[in-house]
Parts: sequence; structure tokens; C-alpha cells
Amino acid sequence: MPTVLELLEKVDKFFSEKGIDSPRLNAELLLAEILNCKRLNLYLQFDRPLKEDEVNKYREYVRRRSQREPLQYIIGKVEFYGLEFKVNSSVLIPRPETEILVEQVLKSLNGSDAPVIIDIGTGSGNICAALASKLSNPRVFSMDVSEQALLLADENIRSLNLSKKVNLLRQDILQTDQSNLPEADIIVSNPPYVPKLEFDTLQEEIVKYEPRGAVTDESDGMKFYKRITHFASEKLKPGGMLFFELGYNSSEKVQEIMLGQGFLEITITKDYSGINRVISGVRR
Repeated sequence: MPTVLELLEKVDKFFSEKGIDSPRLNAELLLAEILNCKRLNLYLQFDRPLKEDEVNKYREYVRRRSQREPLQYIIGKVEFYGLEFKVNSSVLIPRPETEILVEQVLKSLNGSDAPVIIDIGTGSGNICAALASKLSNPRVFSMDVSEQALLLADENIRSLNLSKKVNLLRQDILQTDQSNLPEADIIVSNPPYVPKLEFDTLQEEIVKYEPRGAVTDESDGMKFYKRITHFASEKLKPGGMLFFELGYNSSEKVQEIMLGQGFLEITITKDYSGINRVISGVRR
């Protein structure tokens, strides 16, 4: 049987030829999952021969990744804001950039540990869970239109012992009746913001595998920003804050939408690449 090092070198070369980004990292993460160890621990067992069943499982993982299935779906989990979340093809894969959205919300609370928060677009539960994990007594309401997403989010919320802090709701923000929700201190969303005309230009991993409804609004990319901003102008307490993750090159349009609904103190935060990533405003 091949050793750990032999397999890694072979798969690294194979992924490179297939055009997979970060081929060595992908090879290592997939093998570490099969061997149930941390990636860096692979370096301590380079000479270890693999068992036949391990090789067969690794071969299957490599096949799936070579077809552009996201690594996170293959191993079934991802880390976000220091927490581990199960993920599958019913939810968008949490990105590191979205941690900036969480950080900005937490900064705005300024020590308040019992806010009412509405999170729109639950997905895996990463935003609502990350916020709830850092607050001692919040009331968090998180909605999604997808039943499959909510089932997975519920599993994540339970595994993180946050069920007493987070209420999951199946409802559609595009529908007018949201009367079951309380007035909020914070409304936060990472909405579907890719314009329909740009969807097919995205990475193959996104187009083929991630849920289309979590990526594009099937319009100009502004549909959810407009609806959620209008909703927030009515549902936020005076002085409450609205937070959005931004799509590429969308900050000016979203700022206009927020100003048009009377939001003040608009603030834009850049991500690690210098791209405008988070926008916030205060309800007057």
C-alpha cells in the first residue's frame, strides 16, 4: 500500500493538472479527514502505509473534488468564527469574509449582552450561532425559506448548545407578513446578492454545487437589499442597526437604498482583500 507522502504527492500533481486551486492543501485536508487527524499531523506520519479501505475512500474523495465538488461538502463540515458547522449542498458554504459581518455586529453592541437580533437567511446557522455564542443572553430569531437549510441549521445549533438563544423560523422575507417577529436591536443578513446575469461567470464549484437560491436573487442583485432595508426601517427599534454583507461592487447602490429608507451613520467595512464587504446603518 502507498504511504501518506506518496499519496499526497500523487494527488497534489493530479489536482494541479485538473486546475484545482491550492492543490496540496486540498490533498492534505481530504486525507486528514479520512485518517481522522489534523492536517499538520500528516507530516508526522509521512512513512505510514495506508490501509486498502483508506486508499479507496481517499480515491473517491479525490474523484469528487476533481469534478469541482467543494471540499467542504465532501468532508461535510467547515469552521466559522471558531465554531464547527456541518454543511451540505442545501446551504451556502460559510466564507471567512462573513466573519467580518459577525465582528461588526458584535462591536456595535458595545457590551450589551441581551439584544434582540433578527438574522435573515439562516443557511447553516453560521451567523446566528456565531453571534449567540458570544452573547450571554440574546434573543436571536433566524429565518430561511428552505426547510432543508433549517434542518441542518437546527442540527448545528443543537450541537453548539445554543438552542435556548436561537429561534429558527421558516418564512420568506419577500412575503409581507413578518408580524410574528419582535422589534429588534439588530437586523443582519448575508442575502443572495449575485445578479442573475453574472451567475454563470462564477466558479464552477458555486454554479454546479451550491444552492442557487442562496447565491443569486434572479434579478439585479438588489432585490433582497431593498426588501430587507424596508423591513428593517419598520422592525428596528429607534437607534437599532441594520447590517449587510455586500456583493462585489455593490456598496454604492446598497448605500443609496439605505439612505432612501432613512438610515443614518452609514459605515462600510472592507475585507482582507480591500473589497467593501460589510455595510451598516442606524435607524433614525
